[in-house]
Order: sequence, then structure tokens, then C-alpha cells
Amino acid sequence: MAENRKKPRWGVRLVVAVAVLAGGGYAILFAIRPVAIVAAAHRGRAIDSVPGSVEVQAEFVSEIKSEVGGRIISSILDPGLKVKKGDVLVQIDTGDADLEIDRIKNEIEAARKKVDLGSPARAEAANMEDTIANHDHMVKAGSYSAGDLEKERRLLQQARKRIELDEVNLKLDLETDENELRTKERERAKMTIVAPVDGVISVVELNARTGDLIGRDTAIATLISSSRTVEARISEENFAGIRVGQDASVTFLGYGQKLFKAKVMKVLPTANAETQRYLVHLGVDVPLEMLVPGLTGEVAIMIGSRDAATIIPRRALRGNEVLVVNDDTVEVRKIRLGYVSMNDVEVLEGLREGDQVVVEDLDQFRPGSHVRVRPVK
Repeated sequence: MAENRKKPRWGVRLVVAVAVLAGGGYAILFAIRPVAIVAAAHRGRAIDSVPGSVEVQAEFVSEIKSEVGGRIISSILDPGLKVKKGDVLVQIDTGDADLEIDRIKNEIEAARKKVDLGSPARAEAANMEDTIANHDHMVKAGSYSAGDLEKERRLLQQARKRIELDEVNLKLDLETDENELRTKERERAKMTIVAPVDGVISVVELNARTGDLIGRDTAIATLISSSRTVEARISEENFAGIRVGQDASVTFLGYGQKLFKAKVMKVLPTANAETQRYLVHLGVDVPLEMLVPGLTGEVAIMIGSRDAATIIPRRALRGNEVLVVNDDTVEVRKIRLGYVSMNDVEVLEGLREGDQVVVEDLDQFRPGSHVRVRPVK
């Protein structure tokens, strides 16, 4: 009887052991399944956007030149130096110019005195006027020849014209000296080379150091302005719907997938001659120091929006298909797209709200694959 009682106990234990092993095996198999990162299709606002590439450019690059020649007596030029508009960058020796200015000022003072005194012929003309007045009385008295008086009057007229011409020339000499002074003072001012705008010195030529002798119109440095232009390039088929004031989203390669809000500021009416892509200038909500010239990225300019029943991340797309996880099994769904934005897409057919679509490592999964599901963060 004891032996008969033991047999059922061993049977139960065997069943339990098999169940445990089966459960453990399933757990192991489940644990080694690949993990599928998924996002749920959801309702929301679908955005219709126009894609394009972007590049950050300095508003302008200025080649700093010396308009006059001379010897540099001081220079703060250094690659990477940040400067403000009006900062003195280079000072050229003004000694010779100062001497010239002093000489011209002395000549101006003398010329003004000559103008004030008038023509030297004025005294001669005054004497001639007195003589003519006396001879006029004598002609009336019959004691002087009327013909001689007429000759004296013609000589006086000639003297007056000579006086007028002399005084015009004196004023002209004064104006010439004053113009020469202004020219020389402008030349002296050009010997102080200042920053035309806020910016950063990017290149300094070898001849731009203190003590160097430079010639007229010599390039001494390159200045990159602090102001920036974010230029978007849009294909011809997408250009027609773009308007000033439209919202946009920008990503820069140097800052990963971070989205920056932007707005269309300018729409240029002609295409780039080399790329045949139309140019749009964007105002981007980003600190100026992050906009490094040469930085590139992508833009999506919003041209429309509407309520949508099904929206999924754009990175879930595989052409016109997506991978859906249903009961831990991967299956392929063909879909029909609606509005497409930089990060999300509207699905018109093929998905329902709540469907789980794979959003990462799409090439690692095949239809029928069994996976573990992990929601996207």
C-alpha cells in the first residue's frame, strides 16, 4: 500500500518539474528576443511642410585694407579677436601727414588775409577815380580834353575788371587750400583703421604687425561679422507655397536632433545659379554664438496643418511601409501618407490609432520575427 501511495507523488513532481522547465525555457526564449523600440499611432495635428537644406553664413566677410601707405605704430590684430564697430585695429604713423596739415593751415591763414585785403589794384583804381572826377570838372570848364578823359575812364574800367579777377583768384586759392586740408585730414583719418562692424578677426596677414611698412590698398586682415544669415535652399517644386512669416523647424548637424523654432524672414525671387535651388532666409530662435558660419542642417517650413486621426514618427517609415508589432510579432503594413513634417507624418490608410510601429533599427527586423516591445522615450 505504501508503494502505491508514493507513485502519484512522483508523478505530480514530474509534472511540476516539466512545467517549471517549460516556463523557464519560455522565459529564456523571451528574454533573448530582440527589443523593438515602438511608438503608438495617435491622433493629433498633422503638419504639411516643405523640406530644405540650411547653411549658416556670416552676413558678410570684410577684407580690411589700408587705404594709405605708412608704417604701423600699433596693432591689436590677432586671429580670434572679437571686436566692436569702431574699435581701433591698426594705427599708422601720422607724423608726415601732421606736418602737411600744419603747412596747409598756415597757407590758409595767409590766403584768408589776402582775401580780406583784396586786390592790390584797388588803391590804383581809387586814385584813378579821383583823377577822373577832377578831369571831369576841368572838361566842363573847358580846360581839359574830353578825349583824354574818355581814355582814362576806359583804363578805370579795365582796372576794375582786373580787381574782380584778382579777388576771384584769391578766393579760389583759399578754397583750394581748404580742399587740400580736408583731403589731407581724410588721409590722416584713414591712418587709423577701425572695425567696420562687430565681428571676429579670422585672418591676419604677415605685414600687419607693429613696425611693418604697408602700402596703399594693402589687405591686412579678414573680419567675419557677428551677424548671421541662416540660408535655406528649397527645390523648385516646393518653392511656390513659401511665404514670409511662415513657421519652420530647423535642425543643425552639429546639435544632433534638437529642433529649433524658426520663421521665414525673406524669400528671394531667383534661384541659385549653381544649385538651381531657391533661397529663403530664416530667423532662428537660437543663441547667436551657436550659429557658427558653415554650420549645416535641415529645415521644414510649415505651409499647412489639419487634424489627423493617425500620426506616427517619420523615422518609422520604410518607403511606403512600416513595421507593426502585433502580439509580439512583427508584420509589414503598407500605408498611404498624408501631410509630412520634419518629425511626424500623417497616415491616411493602413494604420489605426494605437498601432505600435517600430521606430529604431528597422533593418534588424523581418516579418514574423518575435520581439519584446519597449516604448520610445
